[in-house]
Amino acid sequence: MTIQESSPAALARRAHIEALLAAYPDVSTEEHGVLVNYFRREANALDIGMIASNPAIASGYARFRGDHIDRFTLKDAMKGIAGAAVLVLCVGLIMFRAL
Repeated sequence: MTIQESSPAALARRAHIEALLAAYPDVSTEEHGVLVNYFRREANALDIGMIASNPAIASGYARFRGDHIDRFTLKDAMKGIAGAAVLVLCVGLIMFRAL
């Protein structure tokens, strides 16, 4: 098991994100983009856990998560359909081979 220490820059970045979440949904369009980008591209599991466990920003984080992270999107549906199609194709090929 490795010990992961956060750099001062990462701590400052997480503090900035927490401040934005505390003000959510009253954030500017640019700040909204910063939040979405952070959670989609930058945050690791430790960062998300630290943010989620902060009771001072719980309501803003829950609302942001419901609005952007937990939503079922068209992309998610397409992934499910593609996975089901691959499964059906594999089963069909196995059945065809068994004949």
